[in-house]
Amino acid sequence: MLPDGKMCPLVTRPSSKSGPKTLPVVIIGNGPSGICLSYLLSGYTPYFKRHSLHPHPILQRKLEEAPEVSVLDQDLEYLSEGLEGRSHSPVALLFDTLQRPDTDFGGTAESVLSWWHEPDRAIPHLVLGRKAPGGAWHSIEGSMVTLSKGEWMGLPDLPFKEWLKQKRRGLKNNRATAEDIAQYYQHYVMKKGLQKNFRCGTVVTSVRKVSAESISNHTQKELQEDSHSLWNSNEKSTEVFQVDGFFKTVEGDKEFFSIYAENVVLATGTYDNPTWLGVKGENLSYVHHQLSALEEAVKNNSVGIMSDPVLILPKMMYPEYHKVHQMMKEQTAACAGPYECYISLPEHHVLSFGKDKKCILQDKNGCQKAYKISMALVLTGSNPNLSFLPNNGIDLAIDSDQPVNSKRNPIDVDPFTYECTQEKGLYALGPLAGDNFVRFVQGGALAAASSLVKKANKNPP
Repeated sequence: MLPDGKMCPLVTRPSSKSGPKTLPVVIIGNGPSGICLSYLLSGYTPYFKRHSLHPHPILQRKLEEAPEVSVLDQDLEYLSEGLEGRSHSPVALLFDTLQRPDTDFGGTAESVLSWWHEPDRAIPHLVLGRKAPGGAWHSIEGSMVTLSKGEWMGLPDLPFKEWLKQKRRGLKNNRATAEDIAQYYQHYVMKKGLQKNFRCGTVVTSVRKVSAESISNHTQKELQEDSHSLWNSNEKSTEVFQVDGFFKTVEGDKEFFSIYAENVVLATGTYDNPTWLGVKGENLSYVHHQLSALEEAVKNNSVGIMSDPVLILPKMMYPEYHKVHQMMKEQTAACAGPYECYISLPEHHVLSFGKDKKCILQDKNGCQKAYKISMALVLTGSNPNLSFLPNNGIDLAIDSDQPVNSKRNPIDVDPFTYECTQEKGLYALGPLAGDNFVRFVQGGALAAASSLVKKANKNPP
């Protein structure tokens, strides 16, 4: 649902007699990565703001060399050379420091970018997503607070803090709630006029390359409403991507579609498949893999003050959550502490879950102990769902013998274009490419947009 109460439209109509048209770009995923890329492909163009001063003197000198040339049209490798920060991606660091020049040092310097809307530079595209714009942020319990600073959750040319002020709310300890972030991303799509490119409620089931000639006599159901100019054929391409999927109608029926695209961008994130421990009994009804299960249990009084303990298995504990970290250290199974109804089990691992709601754990010395619990939450991260790709996308990963994993085995991309090294025309953004924070996924969108703009040969420098 969009902020004005309207659903993202999904309109189909038969293609023309000349056969199916090929779209330049299809983006799969409508989270922050997909939204940011759509913004850049819609003709919104960043330039170095004249008379602005960046605290990095070498970058400042480079930016002053060609202020009349948009950042999209410049050499991103040259601009990002020598930058250091909290990301391994040079373009992510570049785009972040252009938007928030000294944020890592607690500064509040303004962005050195000036944004111009140049509609003639727009590249036709569609953004396909299962949920409303914002993606997985709509699946996170609304009161959850971000790990990152709230201001780092913003997208280009619309600071999150400014939007929050308009809502007459502020940041709590510089953090934002998941509900606010999800609403902000929906508002961003409407505010920037991107909604015509978004198709919500779509499920992609297959992406594969086909010969352009083989589809010349086929029909396709178009997801474009009324912009005929967005469907100009490109006769130069000999191979295109066929994107198949379905969406649910108002009546609840599935309506299937096929789209043909010269380029496909994977921006699905990694929230789809929670990681399992792989132990006996993990599929029992009281074992859950999402925090929302606990919220629901509390609401319907399935667990309470008199219940057996709830077992939580976090993969890691962020160091800034000082109080919880302190509790973990001070109150273990071997050492009583001042906290009621809490116990930590460091250096333990689960052996099994029983039907009687008993969980068997083992410590580092091999000693086993059974705990009677009311429910278990396995919160050890999640993996992307790339079942719509051949071989689940494994062939695209850095280690092509292992599944794609955002931290250990992301998709192998060119660091300055984010195009997959194993499949030309296929791009990967966000966690799929190893960028796990909103402030840095935008650099991948910049790199991909720059590459796609140059492919389209739109106003070269």
